[in-house]
Amino acid sequence: MCKLLTEMDGFEKDASVVVIAATNRPETLDSALMRPGRFSRKVLVGEPDEDGRQKIFSLYLREVPMEEDKEAISSLVASRTPGLVGADLENIAHESVLLAARRDGDFVTSDDVLQAVERATKKYIDDDNSSEPYSFGPMAQAPAQYGGGAMGFGFN
Repeated sequence: MCKLLTEMDGFEKDASVVVIAATNRPETLDSALMRPGRFSRKVLVGEPDEDGRQKIFSLYLREVPMEEDKEAISSLVASRTPGLVGADLENIAHESVLLAARRDGDFVTSDDVLQAVERATKKYIDDDNSSEPYSFGPMAQAPAQYGGGAMGFGFN
């Protein structure tokens, strides 16, 4: 981190340099990064909506051999994953492939994908330690607890 701060302080005032950084956990950043003149603007980027999750998951399925229609599977995943972000959806796609490989399948099935979704959403429920019933939806509280922010835009 010292190297990053040194490099950022080394920019000349008239240099046309824009530094953009992103984090899902802004509360863990060193306060030295947030001093005036370093990262002067914060832009909150929320979780994708259902349509966004469908498009993101479709991207991760591009190279995956599927037994069923990829768009239908992507829509199903999107409807069952409120509060999840791109990295979560990528993990679901990878987990689906691993599940297919474990059963020696040549294709990923909807069962593989749904099992991966269940594992991914169960992780958040187990981490939550709340008394919210599962029937409220696996990610009912996720946006508040697991939502990330992106920050950046350092201007000199």
